[in-house]
Amino acid sequence: MKTDIQIARENPMTPITEISNKAGIPFDCLELYGKYKAKIDYTQLPQSGKKGKFILVTAITPTPAGEGKTTTSIGLADALSLIGKNTIVALREPSLGPVFGIKGGAAGGGYSQVVPMEDINLHFTGDFHAIGAANNLLAAMLDNHIQQGNELRIDPRRVVWKRCVDMNDRQLRYVVDGLGGKNNGTPREDGFDITVASEVMAVLCLANSLSDLKARLARMIVAYDYDGKPVTAGDLKAQGAMTVLLKDALKPNLVQTLGGTPAIVHGGPFANIAHGCNSVIATKTALSLADYVVTEAGFGADLGAEKFLDIKCRTAGLDPDAVVIVATIRALKMHGGVSKENLGAENLEALAKGIPNLLRHVSNITKVYGLPAVVAVNAFPTDTKAETELLIDMCAKEGVKAIFSNVWAEGGRGGISLAEEVVRLCDIPHNFTFSYDTQDSVEKKLCDLTQKVYGGKGVDFLPAAKKQLAVIKEMGYDKLPICVAKTQYSFSDDPKKLGAPTDFTITVRDLRVSAGAGFIVAITGDIMTMPGLPKRPAAEKIDINENGEIDGLF
Repeated sequence: MKTDIQIARENPMTPITEISNKAGIPFDCLELYGKYKAKIDYTQLPQSGKKGKFILVTAITPTPAGEGKTTTSIGLADALSLIGKNTIVALREPSLGPVFGIKGGAAGGGYSQVVPMEDINLHFTGDFHAIGAANNLLAAMLDNHIQQGNELRIDPRRVVWKRCVDMNDRQLRYVVDGLGGKNNGTPREDGFDITVASEVMAVLCLANSLSDLKARLARMIVAYDYDGKPVTAGDLKAQGAMTVLLKDALKPNLVQTLGGTPAIVHGGPFANIAHGCNSVIATKTALSLADYVVTEAGFGADLGAEKFLDIKCRTAGLDPDAVVIVATIRALKMHGGVSKENLGAENLEALAKGIPNLLRHVSNITKVYGLPAVVAVNAFPTDTKAETELLIDMCAKEGVKAIFSNVWAEGGRGGISLAEEVVRLCDIPHNFTFSYDTQDSVEKKLCDLTQKVYGGKGVDFLPAAKKQLAVIKEMGYDKLPICVAKTQYSFSDDPKKLGAPTDFTITVRDLRVSAGAGFIVAITGDIMTMPGLPKRPAAEKIDINENGEIDGLF
């Protein structure tokens, strides 16, 4: 079987100038990064007034068996192009941490990839490096302020801003720095986040313009003073220099799919600590250019899609026209209790027990958010006729079609039926609603999310979270949207509760204000903002030969 990188190399790319012409982007709006990638100067684009149909691709609760959300997004975009629709796919950029760790990249797979996949999965156009530099500039200015007299009376014990690096490195989660005497800083406990967990990433992805970016950066809380009052990046006068570092990173990146469909790949906040979708500027740019825009949100619909809808769409005034929920029979059997080693054997009982996970996601999209939906089932050779019929029948009873796609093996041709159903759904009138009202209390918003979206019974706040809740109310941040940081492997905050659990309580152990991004982060379970590498990291297999060709990258 050919690897993804072999498939990508066997399919010649089209010069990016031709892709931009296909997308309706004038050459003067391009900033070329070689032959096959470019940044888009969105501020110079002609104002067409167009608003394309907006399609969100999400998925069931992820399992080690894999679901194929990005692959489906790309294959669907190519399929829409094949049936004559002017289409752009808008995706997130991959983080280096998962690329060298265990998850892999985020450029799709098989014959449904965005290319050049090596560049996209590695340094790309340097956006993440710019975000890391801006984050760490702020950290340096913060510690320098404390060292140089501390005019703002910052309490070193209450510094909440961390440094970051775009790599999985558990050794950096908790550190003590400023050692070595008076001239080397103020000793304090510190730590690192992975770059995609930085609030700078979330801010960049929610900003509407350069001025909005600067204003959001200024609002970010970095510490608290001795009176318990927040200290912001604006108080440190850091927002101007940070914006300078981010001015090019704010511009979306243009690449292409293997099928020649224009692809805008930009931004990439973590879905289980931030809002998990590409930038507002990239999305709005795509909607102004294409008749159909396909985008995706991270992890399952209870994480990525919920935050996409309740945070990104609310903030940016976006209204999706249709939602695609990706599943595989293999993954659903895993939710039904089958081990990964035994997924190839037919097991109708396990499939029937696992399908409720999918149906809860469907119900959330159609009934909680009021959006038309279709289930895209990635086909595997081990799927049996009986399993296929059971899945189609149970979805039909929920009022949604289950359409099998084979975009991994066939590219856009394998997603024609899915594309035709998506076009049909986009023409159905709908009434998009949110899962909670931001004007409600933090407790009520979290309870609404738990009961309506997760299927639980309520929320429990640990003492530290209760204390922070009181501070949030006092500071006036309690009317912000909620960004729940929880495991991606379950509707609950316990990764072992597979399927569609009920009668559980979500335990909130901490609350953090992301004032620049404009949401409150509710920390549940054992969520880490700095992942670690596995026992056998993917980096061990990655190499480069004398011709400059990369080996072992997917």
